[in-house]
Amino acid sequence: MLIWSVAIYLIVSLAIGIYVAMRVRNTTDFVVAGRSLPLPVVMATIFATWFGSETIFGVSATFVQEGLRGVVADPFGASLCLIIAGVFFGSKLYKLNVLTLGDFFRMRFNRTVEVLTTLCIIASYLGWVSAQIKALGLVFNVVTTGTISQTSGMVLGALIVLIYTTFGGMLSVAILDFVQMVMIMGGLLYIASIFAGLTGGVAVVISHASDAGKLDFFPEADTVQWLTFLGAWITMALGSIPQQDVFQRVTSAKSAKVAIYGSILGGALYFCFAFLPMFIGYSANLIDPAKYNALAQSDAQMVLPTLILQHTPIFAQAIFYGAVLSAIMSTSSATLLAPSVAFSENILRNYFPDITDHSFLRMLRITIVCFACIVLAFALGSDSTIFKMVENAYKVTLSGAFAPLFFGAYWRRSTTQGALFSIIGGVSSWLLLELLIGEASVIPPQLIGLGVGIISMIAGSLLPQWIGLPDVKGDERAEQLRARNQ
Repeated sequence: MLIWSVAIYLIVSLAIGIYVAMRVRNTTDFVVAGRSLPLPVVMATIFATWFGSETIFGVSATFVQEGLRGVVADPFGASLCLIIAGVFFGSKLYKLNVLTLGDFFRMRFNRTVEVLTTLCIIASYLGWVSAQIKALGLVFNVVTTGTISQTSGMVLGALIVLIYTTFGGMLSVAILDFVQMVMIMGGLLYIASIFAGLTGGVAVVISHASDAGKLDFFPEADTVQWLTFLGAWITMALGSIPQQDVFQRVTSAKSAKVAIYGSILGGALYFCFAFLPMFIGYSANLIDPAKYNALAQSDAQMVLPTLILQHTPIFAQAIFYGAVLSAIMSTSSATLLAPSVAFSENILRNYFPDITDHSFLRMLRITIVCFACIVLAFALGSDSTIFKMVENAYKVTLSGAFAPLFFGAYWRRSTTQGALFSIIGGVSSWLLLELLIGEASVIPPQLIGLGVGIISMIAGSLLPQWIGLPDVKGDERAEQLRARNQ
């Protein structure tokens, strides 16, 4: 029954995605859903995009091991990022009427900055999308009790997500996100109520976690611990802002006001519901502490799925795995679409200046298929945990893209030279420290990369402009973007 329930859910999801795909008429429909989404759908698609495998499996496993202090990046940093990004994009970038963040960099600076920042953004998605594919393999393996291996499950999951994302783009993703948000919220609330009954109530679980020190949030009075804590929080809170998936969802709204409120509400909803997997996962300590503590030490990501399979009826299992698949599929489709759009719009398009809208749409779909194959290969070859794959994804954008985006939007004196100094200085300093010192560094390498990026942006803009970069006003593509903005 569990397998059939999951199979039916997947078939219905595919059907909805393909049906909505028939409404896609042009690139704007495919990339930003025609900039027509109402508030409930914008809120749902922002919530569902981020409520993925790392929230259900990664965050719950990390909380069981390290407590609240270990999940400062997600959900604390992640939810704050959604709120900041909504206000930032909605007030500053929505009115530009562009498809990608790379388009903003092209208009504000030049082609070189566009390409470099786009490459940073694309690189950050490799770990994030791979984490979702890895989680799909885990779910299929658990649901079929090993009949489908994790490797085969990754391939199957990637294929399912690829089909409706390739055909329907953002329009299909947004509608499915709304359906999946309902599944996620309803499913997790139902499962949480079951475990509240098994453990003696919510207060009992919270009290047990508090006594075990799992609810201690701030680090001890130690410089290294505080720097590590702040590094994890800032990486997610700020490093996630220059991301194409968040930008697409905000700019898919039918107005700037809807964009801002949709993102704020989506971020707040995400923060609240992210605690449900933590509650469910920690309940294992009260149900069978010896068994689940041993499992947490060997493979913490298996605590939650094992708990569900062994302590809930079939109906509850079907609800849970429906919610899990909803969460992972919504995030997978979003994170697969975003880098593909960025690569097509900001890298490939320059080599085909006279490409028609129909041909560009075909290019987008081909790029999605290619990126899916790369991500699948990366997921199959990686042995990192789901949580770490996602947490590490944002270091490159924090170091290389945040400063040019922020200063480009809010500081009139920022220049192309400053942006180039920032990207090169931020990424190179982060990479150098990451490779030479890594976790042994007192200050997290990505924080040093951020600091170097900000200083380089300011210094490069104020210093004499001696590089001799091309004038952005002579850039034909930038002029086309400005004309569309008008």
